[in-house]
Amino acid sequence: MNSLAHGGGTLPAEAANISGHGIWLLAGGRELFPPHQRFPWFKDQTVAAITHVEEPSPGHFYRPDIDVDLSAEIIAHPERFPLMAKCA
Repeated sequence: MNSLAHGGGTLPAEAANISGHGIWLLAGGRELFPPHQRFPWFKDQTVAAITHVEEPSPGHFYRPDIDVDLSAEIIAHPERFPLMAKCA
């Protein structure tokens, strides 16, 4: 009897809910909430653009439709990263 190989059992990053205040992102067993007040790039985007999220490496989230890269660390502790791009 052979066992299945270990690894590869984590779910992909997912935008679980979108509100007027921000996005709930589920990734790696964590729930992250980037609010629009601190992360304005998502506020006026389509649902398709917001929910199309890739995780090229653990804790690194990329939304190719709007060209936004964020890490779990930036989302959880934005005060540690005072330099932010200006949203047009």
